[in-house]
Amino acid sequence: MTNAANNEATHLKPWLVRIPEIFEGIAPEVLQRFGAVSSTRLGQDYYLIKTATPEAVQRSEAAKFARWNLPMDHTWPCNAQKMDGFIEKAAQTLLKKFGDRNPQGIFIGTLQPTSPDKYYKGLASNLRGRVLQLFSKLAANTVEEQDATAETLFCLLGKEGLFCGMQSPRASNGLYAGGSKYIDQDAPDTISRAGAKIAEALHYLLLYRPPLKEGSHWLELGACPGGMTSELLARGQRVTAIDRAPLDKRLDNRPGLKFVLEDVATFQPRAGTTFDALLCDMNGPPEESIEQVIRLSRSLKKGGLVVFTLKVPRIENVEEPCELFRLIVSMSKAAGLKPFAQTHLTYNRHEFTLFFETV
Repeated sequence: MTNAANNEATHLKPWLVRIPEIFEGIAPEVLQRFGAVSSTRLGQDYYLIKTATPEAVQRSEAAKFARWNLPMDHTWPCNAQKMDGFIEKAAQTLLKKFGDRNPQGIFIGTLQPTSPDKYYKGLASNLRGRVLQLFSKLAANTVEEQDATAETLFCLLGKEGLFCGMQSPRASNGLYAGGSKYIDQDAPDTISRAGAKIAEALHYLLLYRPPLKEGSHWLELGACPGGMTSELLARGQRVTAIDRAPLDKRLDNRPGLKFVLEDVATFQPRAGTTFDALLCDMNGPPEESIEQVIRLSRSLKKGGLVVFTLKVPRIENVEEPCELFRLIVSMSKAAGLKPFAQTHLTYNRHEFTLFFETV
């Protein structure tokens, strides 16, 4: 970095962004689009940047490649593992810096959320416990109790130090410190990783709307082998699942499930049938998938939800996925589907999860 750039960076507020590991190859281009003057890699897939255009982190086309973001109000580079009295020192510092800002809640996570080493996970939990003793009663004791539009104090902890900031969960693009809820995809009764994907998507939706009522009717396109179907049924939802391949035998005779063994392109709901939500995780060209979503969304109730997985053939740069994204959103808007959120979930690969509602 040149001296001029270094001088500029010292006067810019730092920002923490989480770019999933699967996008590591294009991370430099993403950070460039965020206007990053400098960047430091932290933990598994976090980048501490300084930028003159922080609005680009949340509102630029490149924002879709950052799963989570947080303005840095306090950074403490340190080795907590070798520091005597770290928890008390950190807790008192957080009280001093954030006590008068009245956060709705305080949540502390780790920079290496999937690491088998549990040290920092335990340290984060113990630090939060001590911090909660120092702060007056908070409005949100659990992540689900947060108001998506009110400010939360989020902190991330790792061998690089402690990194903290206040922002609303919606602006951060996640309810948890560091992003989204970890959901086990390896349970004995799991049919596929897709079950964890829809579970995470429904948790993410709490940022924007209340959960669908029990007994809500979903139309699922391309349901085989049934991972998402199983998760929806477990939540008390009803599902009409469409696929030309059969579902996993464990779903046979499950209450609330109607399975239609048919190609999605030829399926037509019975006249008068309406649905509360539509789910599409189909493989194949996304332009064809969204055409089927648009066609079948006519059977949704007003305000009905659409959860659509945009599967990108390859991600080698920023522009090509953005171009495809623009096309899909344009087609959806023209058909009366209003996009209101998008994210890259923990279990997404070269794909994004988009959320629409009927108008």
